Amino acid sequence: MDDIDRRLISALRHDARASLSDLAVELGVSRTTVRGRIERLRRSGEIVGFTVVLRGDVADDPVRGLMMIGIEGRGTDRILRQLSGLSAVRAIHSTNGRWDLIVEIGTPTLEDFDDVLARIRRFDGVTTSETNLLLRTRKASR
Repeated sequence: MDDIDRRLISALRHDARASLSDLAVELGVSRTTVRGRIERLRRSGEIVGFTVVLRGDVADDPVRGLMMIGIEGRGTDRILRQLSGLSAVRAIHSTNGRWDLIVEIGTPTLEDFDDVLARIRRFDGVTTSETNLLLRTRKASR
């Protein structure tokens, strides 16, 4: 993959429906080159598909945050099940740093957010946590 391929993928991430002509102008290459590169990237498996993002998919919760969680002992599987059962939990990530899990949380109000944090902190095995509110999303993949 060369620089043109990387720029093409970046342009497609921004607007997967961009015309071949628009992509060619943006990249400074011909339409035929853009078409050929897209087909090559699809055949090689670099591009595995295109998607549609609906308005509901990008509607943000008014209050969003990341909760980093430290877990004692072997309770991770149980805590993962408990977290998965909470409607305010949007995603759960395992990590290799200071924290065992990073949990994305979204709620309608700060009070609801605080209630979710308190509930998670009471889970048996959660020893420590740190939470950061998300103020603005500058770029999202979806």
